[in-house]
Amino acid sequence: MLTITLDGSIVTVAMPTIQRDLGFTPAGLSWVVNAYLIAFGSLLLLAGRLGDLLGRTRMFLAGTAVFTLASLLAGAATTPALLIAARFLQGVGSAMAAAVGLGILITLFGEPRERARAIAVFSFTGAAGASVGQVLGGILTDALSWHWIFLINLPIGTVAFLVARRVLPVDRGVGLAAGAGAGADVAGAALVTAGLMLGIYTVVKAEEYGWVSTPTLGLGAVSLALLGAFVVRQATARTPLMPLRVLRSRSVAGANLVQALMVAALFSFQVVVALHLQNVLGYGAAETGLAMLPAAVMIGGTSLGVSARLISRFGERAVLLAGIALLIGALGFLTRVPADARYVTDLLPVMLLAAGFGLATPALTALGMSGAGEDDAGLASGLFNTTQQIGMAVGVAVLTTLAAARTDRMLGQGHGRAEALTAGYRLAFTVGTGLLVTAFGVALLVLRPARTHS
Repeated sequence: MLTITLDGSIVTVAMPTIQRDLGFTPAGLSWVVNAYLIAFGSLLLLAGRLGDLLGRTRMFLAGTAVFTLASLLAGAATTPALLIAARFLQGVGSAMAAAVGLGILITLFGEPRERARAIAVFSFTGAAGASVGQVLGGILTDALSWHWIFLINLPIGTVAFLVARRVLPVDRGVGLAAGAGAGADVAGAALVTAGLMLGIYTVVKAEEYGWVSTPTLGLGAVSLALLGAFVVRQATARTPLMPLRVLRSRSVAGANLVQALMVAALFSFQVVVALHLQNVLGYGAAETGLAMLPAAVMIGGTSLGVSARLISRFGERAVLLAGIALLIGALGFLTRVPADARYVTDLLPVMLLAAGFGLATPALTALGMSGAGEDDAGLASGLFNTTQQIGMAVGVAVLTTLAAARTDRMLGQGHGRAEALTAGYRLAFTVGTGLLVTAFGVALLVLRPARTHS
């Protein structure tokens, strides 16, 4: 799971090198990220339900194998088309494994204190993976070549597959033979997969076409129609793919909404800070990764060493609110970052406040899975991961577009490149702060205080 999460960010600092080496056009380069994102985000819900039917362990192993083999193809790619195809297959494998990962964990650990510790470890892989990806991506690109940001997955994926076969329990699911009576809704699966894939495609292409352009509005309308038809199907089908009862829980619905807002906002931390370091302050790929390392350390330390104890004492909601408050401080601090920022005084405090992500993520994960029963654990896991990917896609498209528009406007007014870029990044940080404030409000008003476990 760490490798899957890491793979979403490890390419960011290697993008310029990949573009030069394979001859990508500027528009084509974005598909190194988008191909992975579209496949990953659109297949999570389907993969989660198939895990309930076929067996979550079986789905996890198959996804790990697909991801590892696709990483070999990506590392050996010699043309843009081959790399994009390999990234799409990586997204497919990631969706298969990630969709059922939380479901496996929830069914393995039933006791509240034990489950809190397990979720903290699991959340650490997601929270730290993005930051570690940027560090590792920079080091591998500078020391070896960009090919190794994919080839590094081969030994890790192989070991993970072999260990998982030994330690994960046999879980055969209800079986496809009983699928018609257990949720094998083919029509619903087709509607939600097509709707999500088209929706994510529309969002990531909005930067190129514009948010109010005919292609964006047309594709967006078709995507919403497909998703609306999916909801109707789930409300009326005898054996729905996603029983709507899953969303009747305030904790589950609220946690998924908070996650979408939080992930969309934190794109401005994960990616825009790296862009500021390289494009404005002149950092190299490895220097950028090392500059982001304190954030990874703080996220890992809080998620592994602190979050489970705090959740046991104060409850998930209180810890989530505290984590979001720290993140609001981090992005709020960045809204005033100068073009000639100094790392120690202007950026290091932000890296330390990133500890809020290590607090918020385990609490949010526990809330998002709180309504999952034995039969729905894969589905709830797939839903939680789906909202994460949708939030990321929206954050990428919206914040990048806003930042680029502000930068172009400043350049047109005669401002210098560094000043114009910084103004665009500040706008992204400001919007991200607003999204986090909204997430805090939703968590405060929608999520119910839980009884503590101690």
